Amino acid sequence: MSAPTAAPSGARADTAPPGPAARRVRPPRWLDLRLVLGVLLVLGSVLVGARVVTAADATVPVWSAAGDLAAGTVLSDADLVPVSVRLDDVAEAYLATSTRPAGRVLARAVRAGELLPRSVLEEAGDLVQLALPVQAGYVPPGLDRGQVVDVYAVADPVVGGSAPTGGGVDVVVSGAPVQAVTGRGDGVLSTATSTVQVVVAVAAEDAADVLASIRGRGLVVVVRNSVEATAGPSGPAAGAVPAGPTD
Repeated sequence: MSAPTAAPSGARADTAPPGPAARRVRPPRWLDLRLVLGVLLVLGSVLVGARVVTAADATVPVWSAAGDLAAGTVLSDADLVPVSVRLDDVAEAYLATSTRPAGRVLARAVRAGELLPRSVLEEAGDLVQLALPVQAGYVPPGLDRGQVVDVYAVADPVVGGSAPTGGGVDVVVSGAPVQAVTGRGDGVLSTATSTVQVVVAVAAEDAADVLASIRGRGLVVVVRNSVEATAGPSGPAAGAVPAGPTD
């Protein structure tokens, strides 16, 4: 029976076999070509998207008409509404909200919602605003600023005239834009004989002739169908003078 072989001096019986050699972890390369291309694609997409959104929202604030306004209307702030629209290359042709056109006169009629071109404005010149007292029963219920009216003088006490009956019917104002209507009451105490003040724009040189032609007669206001109507009638229209109010 042989004796066991002794282990070499200094060696351990449970020593593990040597493993694979450790590899050094290389730091990431931030200048990798694929990474750079990816970043550039993302930035390009963001810039293109921002440009598309900006172009779609390239609107400018301009003035538009709050209602139908006849030629010759002296503009007020209440006639104008700010809107933002996309006009591209024609933006300079319209009035931006940074301008204040109140006090200027319309050279032509404009419709409600129409953008206000610079070309339709002119200076007030020699226009004056003439206030005419009219009995409420002879003012159309829907009469409003910006409409075109004819005003007739009637020698009839029922219409509010103080002159003797007679003298027929005469047109004293033809195709004038209404600047304001005041004194009209809608309550239960208002009557057809109460006085309404109708303010119209006329040339300064014509104001005296208009007042002289009234000669104490009562007035009747007739509204034209369109704010674009400018030609005055050649004489009293049939049915222009309504019947007086009945008791």
